[in-house]
Amino acid sequence: MTLLSYILAGLAAVAAGLINAMAGGGTLITFPVLMAIGLSPVSANVTNTVALCPGYLGGTMAQSKDLGNQKKRLWIVLPAGILGGFAGGVLLLMTGEKLFSDLVPFLIILASALLAIQNPVRKWLSRRQEEGSGKLISEAWTFLPIFLAAIYGGYFGAGLSVIILAVLGLVLSDTLTRLNALKQGIAFVTNIAAALFFVFSGQVNWMVALVMAGGALLGGAIGGKLASKIKPNVLRLIVVIIGFTIGIIYLIRNIFAS
Repeated sequence: MTLLSYILAGLAAVAAGLINAMAGGGTLITFPVLMAIGLSPVSANVTNTVALCPGYLGGTMAQSKDLGNQKKRLWIVLPAGILGGFAGGVLLLMTGEKLFSDLVPFLIILASALLAIQNPVRKWLSRRQEEGSGKLISEAWTFLPIFLAAIYGGYFGAGLSVIILAVLGLVLSDTLTRLNALKQGIAFVTNIAAALFFVFSGQVNWMVALVMAGGALLGGAIGGKLASKIKPNVLRLIVVIIGFTIGIIYLIRNIFAS
């Protein structure tokens, strides 16, 4: 790793922190940069997960007030997130470099698509709330879909928040604010569970992870101050375009390499 590599990783993390604070989708920036500076696909994904964990903590703490009165639900969804995140991490390390490298273009395109539908999902939830739609199933059954979503989160993670929010909107009848807070908590424990597993995997590039963690925290602080000056929808559209472009480039490269 050269000094330039660390600088690029740090700058990507700053951008990711800013993007996550305002629109979401920062992984679509950091993951390709980590691969570009020489990390293997699995190592890049593992390092990225560990490095960006502090950002999830900040988002969860910011909405802790709306989590405090949902303790019964938390006893259902948080264990699901933890177990799913751990299972996704195990699955990632069992996949192997070649297969994961082949899956990377599709994962990036999927994550970009999830980010693209984030606003429609929120609008659907708002309409559902206004119509007074009741929950479709018992809250206890929330465990299973959250567990499955968390497996994806532990495996790759980008776009996880959109999946979780959609699942919560289907099975729970509540305000968007409270569901969003629940989503933050689930995403946090999912990433923490995967990151704790990755710590002992030998795949984390710790110097890069530390540089990125600092950059992500800085980017998050900058994003908070720029929130009123930059339209989240515009920023999200830029990230989606970048994500789709990178995914297609990787897909074409894999086709010609095989």
